[in-house]
Amino acid sequence: MALLAAHLNDAGISVQDANRVYYREPGFALLDDDRLTTGSEAFSQARVKPRRIHNGYWSHLQTAPLPDRRFHHLSAADIVSRQLEQIWQRVSADGFVVAVPAYMSNTNLSLFLGIAAELKIPIIAMVDAAVAATRREYQGAVPVHVDLSLHSALLTRLTQAGHVQVDRSVVVDDCGMVALFDAWIALITKTFVQQSRFDPLHTAETEQMLLDQLQSWLAAASAATSVSLDIEYRGIKHHAELETLELVSAAAPFYHRIVSSLRALYRADETPALQLSDRAARMPGLADILSARVGGNLYLQESGATARGLLARCRDMKAGDAAVSLVRKMPWDQSPVVTEDSGKPSHGGHPTHLLFQSKAYAVDSQPLTLGSQATDGGRCIDLQQDMPGMSRRHCSLQQENGQCIVRDYSRYGTFLNGHRIDSSAVLQVGDLIRIGTPGFELRLITTETGDGA
Repeated sequence: MALLAAHLNDAGISVQDANRVYYREPGFALLDDDRLTTGSEAFSQARVKPRRIHNGYWSHLQTAPLPDRRFHHLSAADIVSRQLEQIWQRVSADGFVVAVPAYMSNTNLSLFLGIAAELKIPIIAMVDAAVAATRREYQGAVPVHVDLSLHSALLTRLTQAGHVQVDRSVVVDDCGMVALFDAWIALITKTFVQQSRFDPLHTAETEQMLLDQLQSWLAAASAATSVSLDIEYRGIKHHAELETLELVSAAAPFYHRIVSSLRALYRADETPALQLSDRAARMPGLADILSARVGGNLYLQESGATARGLLARCRDMKAGDAAVSLVRKMPWDQSPVVTEDSGKPSHGGHPTHLLFQSKAYAVDSQPLTLGSQATDGGRCIDLQQDMPGMSRRHCSLQQENGQCIVRDYSRYGTFLNGHRIDSSAVLQVGDLIRIGTPGFELRLITTETGDGA
């Protein structure tokens, strides 16, 4: 057998070739009576034996003992080693090319390579997962790859100067599959109680049933405006109906954090090309919210796209060809996509004023400058205070081409909803601009006309 591709995203660690998936299981571990199991077997007991479950070992790969006293004799490295061993026992290959998610640091990867060497698993190459998934140029746009792991959302901005290359990555913690599943299970439980008086959380067995069926319910919700929920327990069938919009609403706090991080990755004059992994695309309402709040163009990838993109460009590699290090750029192997500006975000609102200390400042076609010293001949908000991290001419806001834009001139950075912008960004109603440390916060608002329009 030739090379296989392994994608180390703990929401579904996969091993496959161009035609077949040999392994796809989550990064869950179960320690039960000193027996350590990983993957789907552990996941099937996640709600039955929650105190014996661990699912953070891939995202926090290290050799220190785990803080949980039930796992204190184990480290994350021990559990990763066990899951890799189970994978290696199932497959036969000349070696692996590995797609690496953004949550893994160089230290994590060095430890991963050491574990693989100890198990005699040949690692031929390691490539950033977003680069592996991106096989074509998006002409006229700036791509950002969007994926979800167990505990985070992974956003990678890519450059396209003759090849695809990582520009920068953002890991949005506590916005991954675990948090989303918890929110949806709480909603589904409430729905069952209200409609059938059945509480699925009353027993660990029925709670596990919720988790086991959740993926199929999400798939049904993505294709319809409502989903039927059915559980059979001890010979009794329980039924409830749930609107898809309720699932989207439950996930909205997490989706909005992803949106906020994404918007800070784009400059005001750039057209977004949002490349969603199949996992991200399956989340009810996520693609629609990204389209509405970020704008640009959406590109939804098929299942296994990252591994196939990796194999297509690494098929001729052999063990020993070169030292293994993380590859952050690769050539394209498919024809380019000619993108068009699909328009500005349709939601979020157009700001007309900047609110600071109970006073609203109009934002119009003339720049409104913020800083520690008033500028001559222009509109400004002179903060006149000794605030660390603030420049005399720190940033400016103005209306331009139908958008409200902030431009950063400082060396300290201007922050949009907590995220540092890259020279400029498009603003929406409700946004918070922060300058300085700890800083001043200024909110973007809009005013209504006399008739309430």
